[in-house]
Amino acid sequence: MGMPAVRRIVSYLLLLSLPSFLFAADSGAAMLYANGAAWLNGSHVPNSSAIFAGDLVQTRADAAADIHASGSSIMVLGGSLIKFEGVSLNVEHGGVSVSTSKGIATTAGDVRVTPVSNAWTEFNVTDIDGTVRIAARKGDVVVTDDSGAVTLPQGQETTRDEQSSEKKKKKRVAGAVPAAGGGVLNSPVAIGIGAAAIAGVTIWVLTRSDQPISPNVP
Repeated sequence: MGMPAVRRIVSYLLLLSLPSFLFAADSGAAMLYANGAAWLNGSHVPNSSAIFAGDLVQTRADAAADIHASGSSIMVLGGSLIKFEGVSLNVEHGGVSVSTSKGIATTAGDVRVTPVSNAWTEFNVTDIDGTVRIAARKGDVVVTDDSGAVTLPQGQETTRDEQSSEKKKKKRVAGAVPAAGGGVLNSPVAIGIGAAAIAGVTIWVLTRSDQPISPNVP
């Protein structure tokens, strides 16, 4: 029996039982409800499925998905890819809308967003084209990146770069190496050396040959 079939059976059992009882112990399990095309670890989610720490959730651009866990509700926005970690989320691309009383943190690149307290907190995190946008809708959140940690009050928004400045520098340096190496054969020095080599071989062949290039007699 394949893993998708096992997950489907587990999902049905969870749906038939009492989810609130099963998830009350913060076991890292939750329920995923698809609203449109969604995938769980690469497998299509027809309607709902159990979800566990380490699972990947992906939604199509015109779809969404809801994750219901103990004390938390998470909406995965359209065109998103996120990793569910039970007590936290990792946004690979796209965004989430988080409502929690369990202090669920959300990470996007090098940026981490955490509720200030376990009071009911609602916030949005989106990561598109390397820019992370955070909005504190209810309650305050702490935004942490390579520059430090700041508190974002309720009703405020802010943006951060997905990667730290040091990582960006390393990426630029690493990206410059292939470009420099690829242009060596096109440099004037290389072209001159190649032309001289061809001329030398041609002269050697002419001096060694017993027959002229253009014979006098056809």
